[in-house]
Amino acid sequence: MSERTTDSSRSAAADEGRTSRLTEAFVTHRNLLFTIAYEMLGSAADAEDVLQETWLRWVGVDPDTVREPRAYLVRITTRQALNHLRTLGRRKESYVGPWLPEPLLTAPDVAEDVELAESVSTAMLLVLETLTPTERAVFVLREVFDVEYDEIADAVDKTPVAVRQIAHRARAHVAARRPRESVSAGQARRALEAFKLAVETGDLQGLLDQLAPNVVAMGDGGGIKQAVLRPVVGAEKVARLFIGGMRKFGAQMSAELVQVNGGPALLTRLDGQIDGILSVRVEDGLVTAFYYVRNPEKLSRIQRETAMSR
Repeated sequence: MSERTTDSSRSAAADEGRTSRLTEAFVTHRNLLFTIAYEMLGSAADAEDVLQETWLRWVGVDPDTVREPRAYLVRITTRQALNHLRTLGRRKESYVGPWLPEPLLTAPDVAEDVELAESVSTAMLLVLETLTPTERAVFVLREVFDVEYDEIADAVDKTPVAVRQIAHRARAHVAARRPRESVSAGQARRALEAFKLAVETGDLQGLLDQLAPNVVAMGDGGGIKQAVLRPVVGAEKVARLFIGGMRKFGAQMSAELVQVNGGPALLTRLDGQIDGILSVRVEDGLVTAFYYVRNPEKLSRIQRETAMSR
C-alpha cells in the first residue's frame, strides 16, 4: 500500500470518527433542541426547519474545539429560532383569523414534568407570543431550561447584564398574563369531560356552569376551514357557539380525550375524519378560555407522539 493511500485511509477514518461524534451529540440533545425551538416558535414545522439548519451548521464544526456540545447546540438553535421567529411574525400579519400554536400529541412523561407541561401548553405559548423575540428567547432558555446567563448572552448576542434585565422584564410580563394557579391534569380533564357531556346533551345551563363569566373562545382555521374570525367573549355567547355547533353537526361529530401539549385536550372528528383539537385554560375551577385548532396544516402532529425534554 502506498503512503498516499495510507494517508487517504487515515483521513477517511478521521472524518468518519468526527462525523460519528457530531451525530451522537446531536441525537443526544435533539429532543431538547426541538423543545426549545417549538417553545420559541409555537410551530412544529418551523421547529423542524430550525433543527435541520442547526445540524447543517453543527456538522461543519470541529468537535475538538467544542467544550460543551449541549451549550453549543443550544446557541445555534436559539439563533436560528430567532431568525424564524421574525419571519413567522411577518406571516402572522397576513394570517386569516386568530393564530394558535400548532398542537402536538405528547407522551405521558411530558405531563409528568409539570413545569415542562405548563411551558408547552397552548395558554403559555400564547402568553409568550406577547413578548419580543429576544425576550421570548431569554425567558424560555432561563425559566424553562435553566440556561446560565452567560450562555444566553452568547446565544442572543447581548451582554450578561443586559440578559438579566431582559429576563427580569420578561418574567414580570409573563407573570401578569399567565394563569393565576397551576391546574392539575385531572382538573383540566374533568372540565373537558363536563364540557363534552353538556355539549353532547345540549345542556346549556350545565355548560354555563363550567364557564367563567368572561370566558374566551378562539378558533384557528387558517382560512382553510371555517372558524371564528375573532375571539368570542362571554359565557352566554361561548356556550351558544358550542351548543349551536353540535346541533348543526349532531351525530356526525365525535370527540375523544387525548394528551396534547402536556395536558388533556379533545380530539374532534367529523364523519370519522380528524376535524381539530380543542384545549382549555382553567382557573378557579372554571374554563376561562377555549382554543380550537382546525387548520389542517397544523394537525399533522396529532396522530403520533412528539418527544420533548428539558
